Amino acid sequence: MKKLACVALLAFTANSSLAQTNRIDTVRPDAPELAQFGSYTIGVRTVNTVDPNRIDILNTARGGDSVLYDRPLTLEIWYPAELASGQSPGGEYQAITRNPEITATLTGKAVRDANPLTAEGEFPLIIISHGYPGNRYLLSHLGENLASKGYVVASIDHTDSTYDDQKAFASTLYNRPLDQRFVLDTMAGFNDDSSNFLSGMVDAETTAVVGYSMGGYGLVNNLGGGYTDEIIGSFMAPPNELLNEHATRNPEYRGTLDSRIKAGVAVAPWGMNANFWTAEDLAGISVPALYIAGDADTVAGYENGPRAIYEQATGSDRYLLTFKNAGHNAAAPYPLPLEILNNEDQTGASHYTDPVWDTVRMNNIMDHFVTAYMDLHLKGDESKAGYLDLLPDGADGKYSVSNGKENADHSYWKGFGSGTAVGLKLEHLSKGQ
Repeated sequence: MKKLACVALLAFTANSSLAQTNRIDTVRPDAPELAQFGSYTIGVRTVNTVDPNRIDILNTARGGDSVLYDRPLTLEIWYPAELASGQSPGGEYQAITRNPEITATLTGKAVRDANPLTAEGEFPLIIISHGYPGNRYLLSHLGENLASKGYVVASIDHTDSTYDDQKAFASTLYNRPLDQRFVLDTMAGFNDDSSNFLSGMVDAETTAVVGYSMGGYGLVNNLGGGYTDEIIGSFMAPPNELLNEHATRNPEYRGTLDSRIKAGVAVAPWGMNANFWTAEDLAGISVPALYIAGDADTVAGYENGPRAIYEQATGSDRYLLTFKNAGHNAAAPYPLPLEILNNEDQTGASHYTDPVWDTVRMNNIMDHFVTAYMDLHLKGDESKAGYLDLLPDGADGKYSVSNGKENADHSYWKGFGSGTAVGLKLEHLSKGQ
C-alpha cells in the first residue's frame, strides 16, 4: 500500500509540474517591497527596426574596405496601457531558449498589442540589452515590472548575438554600444511620429539603459568608459581597428555619447576581466550607475570585473549590489523554463539558474533595486533614496519592529523583511571617490 502511495505521489508531482506555467511575474512572499508590480496595466508589442549602413563586421575582411549593410533589430516594447472592454491583464510570449531547439511559453501580465495609455503624456524610457547569447525576453520580468510603474521599456534582440543567430564574437564587440544608441534614437522617433502607437508617450530625453553581461559591456562604453588602446588591435577585436570608434584615444568618441542617457544599470558587465578598460578609461564615466554582480562570477569576474569597474569609475556617483556566492546569472535571467526542465536533454539549463540562489528571489531583488534607482534618477522621486541609503552589508542590520512600527534601534534595509537582506551587499561611492 505504501509503495502505491509513493507511486501516486510521484505521478501527482510530475503532473503538477507539467501543469505549471513559466511565469515571469512571480513575486515571492519574502520579496522586498518595491518588487511588487505598480498600478499601470501593461501592454506589449513586437517591433522590427533596421539601422541602415552599419559596418558589417562578419563580411569585412582584414585589410579590406568596410562592407556596409542594413542591420535588423527586433524590439519587445512594454508600456502603460489602457485595456479595451472585455480585455483582462495577462498574456504569453513564445521565447526561443538557450537550447535553440526548444521554445518556451512564458506567461506574464502584459496584454499583447493593447492600446497605449496616452492620457498621461510621456513616460521615461528604459532600454534593455541582453548578453551573448540571449534575446529580448531574458529580462522580461524587469520589462513588465517597470512598465507597470510608469516606464516605456524597449528590450533588444541583438543581431548575431541571439540564441538562434549567434555569430562571431567580434560582431557583438563592435555593435553593442551602437545598437543601444540606435534604439534610443528609434524610440525618440516613435514619440515624434503621430502615426506611431507610442506617439507622445516616450520621454527619450530621460533614458536609462539596463545591460546584462555583453549588454553591460556596451553600456559601460555608452556611459563614458572608452575601450583601452591595447584592446583595439587584439586578436579578439573586430578587423582593421574598427573598435577604435569606441576607444578613449579616439578624439571623436566622446562626441558620440548620448546625453539623453541619465542613468545605467550594468548587471555582471563583461570586459574588465579581459582588459577592455584601464582606470583612466573608467574615470571617463560621468553618468550615475548601479552595478549588480555575484561575487562568484567566473565569466565576467568580480574583483577584476564589475567590482573593479565600480571602484575605478571615479567620475560618477555609483552603487554596487552584490549577491554573495552568486555566479554570472545573478538577478538577470528569468527562471528555468519548464520546456527545458522537462526535456530529456537539459542543454542550456544552467543559463537560467544559480548553484546557490533561487532565480525568482534574485529577480525580485533586482526589480526592487532597479525600481528605486530609476524612480530616483529618472523621475526625481527623492523618497526612493531611502531604499539605497543602507548599511553596506545586509547581514549587519538590526530588525526591530513593534506593532508594525520601526523602533529607534531599527537599522534593517528599507523594504526588506526580517532576515531577507542576508547574503546581499549594497555599497555606494560618490563622484570623486
